[in-house]
Amino acid sequence: MSVQGFAQDRFAGVKEVLAANLASGADIGASFCATIDGETVVDIWGGHADPDRTRDWQSDTIINVYSTTKTMTALTALLLADRGEIDFAKPVAHYWPEFAANGKEGVTVAHLMSHSAGLSGWKEPLGKSDFYDWDKCTSLLAAQAPFWEPGTQPGYHAVTQGYLVGEVVRRVTGKSLGTVFREEIAEPMGADFHIGLPPSEDHRVADLLPPPPSAAIGSAGTSDLVKNMAMNPGIDVLETRTRDWRGAEIPAAGGTGNARSVAEIHTILANGGMAKGKRFLSEAGCRKLLECQVEGTDLILGIPVRFGLGFGLSGGMTPLPNESCCYWGGYGGSIIIIDMQNRTTYSYVMNKMEGTTSGDVRGFGLVMAVMQAMAA
Repeated sequence: MSVQGFAQDRFAGVKEVLAANLASGADIGASFCATIDGETVVDIWGGHADPDRTRDWQSDTIINVYSTTKTMTALTALLLADRGEIDFAKPVAHYWPEFAANGKEGVTVAHLMSHSAGLSGWKEPLGKSDFYDWDKCTSLLAAQAPFWEPGTQPGYHAVTQGYLVGEVVRRVTGKSLGTVFREEIAEPMGADFHIGLPPSEDHRVADLLPPPPSAAIGSAGTSDLVKNMAMNPGIDVLETRTRDWRGAEIPAAGGTGNARSVAEIHTILANGGMAKGKRFLSEAGCRKLLECQVEGTDLILGIPVRFGLGFGLSGGMTPLPNESCCYWGGYGGSIIIIDMQNRTTYSYVMNKMEGTTSGDVRGFGLVMAVMQAMAA
């Protein structure tokens, strides 16, 4: 399977890794990008944009990356915090007074950012179309009581985190999170990532192929918490092919982009707040995300995690090269890794989904190929 794109000579072997994934059937279509000191050193893609293999994956192919979107939401909040518009230590109710209901007056913005607010799902039954009703999703979360004592344990807020952080951003700026992200980050970066995709770009979107039912999110879950997160209203991968999903702002799961845009946007964090010749954050504002907010076995994911402000940190299940690294991934396999010490970013996105929420061997294999070449 032919792999297109660019790789500096010392990273030529990375192309071979992606070609092997495509040839074996591990991938149908995918893209991978790596940056060092803000310079793109690998930008490759290959395969097909649809499961029937009728459309080639091209340079400008984009796809829903599920929870890799959370890193864009976190970056938006970090930018506002760096400007003094959001204080992570303050109660959410300081910005969103209705949120104090049902014993949540002490829940902080940091709790939202670190999946420890006790709001991993909705208690009120929802339908799929409710994802597109921002006011309903946020008002229900504001009204309900937490599932566990906030701040005491991590419990992955798979979809709710985007509405929670997004509503704080809306209360502070008067704009939707997708709008702030676009105006303050994506457009100044010239980055092809969207939280709310315009209809004009639909023709470039690849189709996700759901994982086998036995590997689907929540399929092995037995706790009421996991069932609530996975089944209310349920995650239908085929919904990502609809205009409703693509156009909606679902800041924890609905972002659309490719490896290039994901890796290049996060050069902001890898390079101390500077990217494309522009300062987006202070260096201290970038490193603030590395402050561990909560750690332990995640009540939803069932794995050891360490959460900073919006990102997973070194020391959880995912092996990272140093303590200045952070990461997160999306349902199915997409991932972003940011190494502030070595000023590098790595991103992989794909359309053939595996039953994972924080990366898998396909993406990590590509990352390791780059790291090995850097160490040679």
